[in-house]
Amino acid sequence: MAEVLTRLYPGTSLAYAFPAPNTPPSLASIDSAFELQEYLALLLRYDPHAVEELTKLPTGGDGEEVEKWAWIYEQIRRLVEDMNHPLITRLQEDCTRSSCPEMRANEWTYLCSAHGLPTLQQCCAIDYTLHTIDHITATLNSSKNFPSRLSIPQTSQRHISAIARRLARVFAHAYFHHREVFEESEVRLSPLQDRR
Repeated sequence: MAEVLTRLYPGTSLAYAFPAPNTPPSLASIDSAFELQEYLALLLRYDPHAVEELTKLPTGGDGEEVEKWAWIYEQIRRLVEDMNHPLITRLQEDCTRSSCPEMRANEWTYLCSAHGLPTLQQCCAIDYTLHTIDHITATLNSSKNFPSRLSIPQTSQRHISAIARRLARVFAHAYFHHREVFEESEVRLSPLQDRR
């Protein structure tokens, strides 16, 4: 691995500051509270197009596979982080209150749950998207819902399913109503298209 910089100086290139590993990273070589997050980041820097390797359940230093739900949590957390730019940033330019007055994906219309139950409200698509991303970020960072990032309690697994469903709606809206923005973002983040 390259020499670790103690400070980033003006003009330092991203490739020099955070070099891609020369060999596939090993989860066993990472000793950190955020080892799955760091491992996924290393995998993405090593080869962002190796979808099978990116989605395969990794094994830890003891040869045991990591907890499935912890790996799914980390994948979704990274997906939300990566989709903010370029997809959400570009959608804000193209998807307006007047162009998309309701959240639709093909023939389906979705109501926004960010306003609290039981009163689901209809939001324009960009507000629905931003409310959804904000809600997902808050949920994923909640120590009440996810007290550990290495072991996901069964009571928290339902949150992951709901998050995946809401993210699918955002992607579907972008795909069906803003295809050019979606495809432009997909080119920049090609692993997005294959994450399941």
